[in-house]
Amino acid sequence: MNETVVCVVGNVATRPVYRELPNGPSARFRLAVTARYWDREKNVWTDGHTNFFTVWANRQLAVNVAASVEVGQPLVVQGRLKVRTEMREGQQQAWASADIDAVTIGHDLTRGTAAFRRSAKPEAPGRVETRPEPQWETPPPADSEAQQDAEPVLVT
Repeated sequence: MNETVVCVVGNVATRPVYRELPNGPSARFRLAVTARYWDREKNVWTDGHTNFFTVWANRQLAVNVAASVEVGQPLVVQGRLKVRTEMREGQQQAWASADIDAVTIGHDLTRGTAAFRRSAKPEAPGRVETRPEPQWETPPPADSEAQQDAEPVLVT
């Protein structure tokens, strides 16, 4: 299926709204994305048009958005763009909405710093499975003198 995947950089315009739904957690907020351009005549950066997107996050991303995102913070959002149009009562023109079904969301580190904390994964009830830690140490190299003293093996 063809989808329009976008990556936008902007500022959080509204407080994230978090909800527990039957099919899992969901969060949404508005993101303001303002184009900036260099005005050669004035020799300054100038703000252009601002687009507003409703960003939707689901499942663990929604939980993390609720714990991490605040109004005014700069974000980078990647996801599927969905533009909806509909006619509303008493209006002559169609109403349009641009939504992003987010796949990933992060703070824009060109404009500040962040401290990452891994979120705790919920455990499945009644099932605790422990896996042994992998052996990360590199084995010591074989003694090169012992290898030189060994007689070669002839394979025919």
